[in-house]
Amino acid sequence: MKDASSGIGVERLEREPLFDVVAVKLDAFWVATSTVTAAVAGVLGWLLRTWPPHEDEALALFVGRGSLGHVLHTVVAERGGAPLHFLLAWMVVHVGGGLIVLRVVSLLFAVASVPLIAMLGARLADRPTGVVASALAGGSWVFLFHGIFGRMYSLFLFTSLLSLLALLTALDNGRPRRFAAWGLSLLVVLGSHPYAVLLVAAEVLFVLLRRRQLRPALVTLAAVAVAAVPFWWADVVLRNRFEVGIGGGGRRLGSPQSVLRYLWSVAGDFSSHEHVWSLCLLGLAAVGALLLVRRNRDGALLIACVIVVPAVAFMLATLRSTTSPEARHLIFALPLYSILLALPLVAFARLGGAAAAVAGVALVVIVVGEVRWAHEKTPQLFDGNPASQVRTRDAAATWLSSTARSDDVLLGYEPVFLRAWEQNRSFSDTVLPRADPALFADALKHVRLPLGRGIWVFDASDTTNVRQRQTIPLVSPQPAAAFETRVYGPYLVIRSRAPLLTRARYVAVAERVMRVGQTLNINDADVNLQTMRQAESRL
Repeated sequence: MKDASSGIGVERLEREPLFDVVAVKLDAFWVATSTVTAAVAGVLGWLLRTWPPHEDEALALFVGRGSLGHVLHTVVAERGGAPLHFLLAWMVVHVGGGLIVLRVVSLLFAVASVPLIAMLGARLADRPTGVVASALAGGSWVFLFHGIFGRMYSLFLFTSLLSLLALLTALDNGRPRRFAAWGLSLLVVLGSHPYAVLLVAAEVLFVLLRRRQLRPALVTLAAVAVAAVPFWWADVVLRNRFEVGIGGGGRRLGSPQSVLRYLWSVAGDFSSHEHVWSLCLLGLAAVGALLLVRRNRDGALLIACVIVVPAVAFMLATLRSTTSPEARHLIFALPLYSILLALPLVAFARLGGAAAAVAGVALVVIVVGEVRWAHEKTPQLFDGNPASQVRTRDAAATWLSSTARSDDVLLGYEPVFLRAWEQNRSFSDTVLPRADPALFADALKHVRLPLGRGIWVFDASDTTNVRQRQTIPLVSPQPAAAFETRVYGPYLVIRSRAPLLTRARYVAVAERVMRVGQTLNINDADVNLQTMRQAESRL
């Protein structure tokens, strides 16, 4: 057994085969962890098809339709972002998969994260705390939502946990191969999401403050800094797109009070956002922090670094008004917050008798409260779209896929386009991105001339609209004879009858179409129209 104040590993088991008590404890830990993991897998499997398709999922799959070199160039040099996520999307596309397979990838990383959370809790506190923390994390909105969403956040959570566990093992063990494993885990997490730089910075700060194993740690970090150059470049590209910087010259996230409000919101999404309930859970986490300081100062220091580094970074960063960090960007902190919540529950349960029963009931109540908040925050995650909307979306996609031409020009990564591609794999892959004038102009410049027909979709049920509706009027741009227009429930599909030939012609016609969307109170039409006007000077 190692003294809690002098090392990271709190609970050590003597590995003697005749020591039956150890075997029982080990078995009990893994049985409990496996039970939680299976429950989480079942819930995510149930939600997998419920959540409606999203344009960010369509984006990953449409980018993945290109060659591997095209995908890497797009992500690293043009869009920025998460290369590993787009690499996985490319693999999904090229094995014949679509939206559901992409979501299965997210589900697998989320499910694989559950035992890693338990292991991290066992390292920082003890095994029961690890199991309880995995249950608390698995019930949170951030985990459930991103566990089935075909984006990079469950991958980010999984790689973050690998990185934290590899760091603790390396510092505890000291062998070169352990530091090499930590270095590899840092590369993987940096390839998973741009915000991974905050986690890496927190780990660096922890290593410096701990002042042990400094030399091998710094050598590892230097090697990672060189090997991760493509990831740094992708991050720079993304920051330039969103005008994110450090210092003066832009709008900051806010004062320390604003950052605290953001962190309060993150804690709410990690548990529950109802005001009184959030205060109680935050108080419980504070008690957990005090317990951890008494039992494992290094573990408490690690959690403090993971909280302080993002807080300082957000106070220093300058952000465009359209850029704002959300809870998902700090998903790597979810396991640590869950550990803090779990510590007091486990400590109270150890009193035995009625205290253990109360702790068990409290755990159930907290998890139920988390799921309740998840439903309140994102009801479509549990309820999905109305069946009629699913049918009309499929009908719109069927019409497009059955009448498609390979040179059609699509605006935005609309779910209707995604469904059309799933029905017809030769459906056009020429997509102009929305809401970013530079990307829009660059993509349009690279479309081979003469341009084909333009296709646009307006969705009256979209949650970005002021009012969501399940029907939309049949309205056509002028002259009406130049367009084919179809209505499918809340979807208005507009397609030019003739190829648009030139880039200038495309922009002029697309602006006319967007003005129709404005008359229908489609929020995306406003954004797209402004994007096109700003892009004209670049063309």
